[in-house]
Amino acid sequence: MRILIFSDLHGDYKRAEEIKAIWDKGDFDSIFLLGDILYHGPRNDLPPFYCPKKVIPILSELKDYITAVRGNCDAEVDQMVLPFNILDERKIVEVDGRRILLHHGHHETDTSTVSVVMSGHTHVPVLEEKDGVLYLNPGSTTIPKNGSRPSYAVWDNGRISIIGLDDGHIVKEWK
Repeated sequence: MRILIFSDLHGDYKRAEEIKAIWDKGDFDSIFLLGDILYHGPRNDLPPFYCPKKVIPILSELKDYITAVRGNCDAEVDQMVLPFNILDERKIVEVDGRRILLHHGHHETDTSTVSVVMSGHTHVPVLEEKDGVLYLNPGSTTIPKNGSRPSYAVWDNGRISIIGLDDGHIVKEWK
């Protein structure tokens, strides 16, 4: 299974176009979208290419492949314009024999029944194993923080890479 994973798009249509181009070239099976899709949020500066109305059709084209969870900046009104579910706070999926928890990361959640936790929210890439659980945060496509750069992740048959969106270089990798 090959999965494109990203988070914290925050309504930036240019970054949505870049993610779509990666999807088109990448021979992916699925997309995990870890929240904060359309709105930039009151604590963030306005992204340079902020235009949620332009993001909607880009993501709508991918609706059959997206598994999404709700971020702290996502609202019911966003669900009204997107043709895939964004209101679940958490989802558990099975991929390549691994039980994976998807959530945005702004609420504490039980991780005792999973082997992988994928979240966004901090805008900082993380790929580390703690107490037998692998934690992935792909960082933010749009508003990276703590000196990180725009990034996304790829799950490729259990191998995970966090990749810089601007240059395609691997930021972190787990095999």
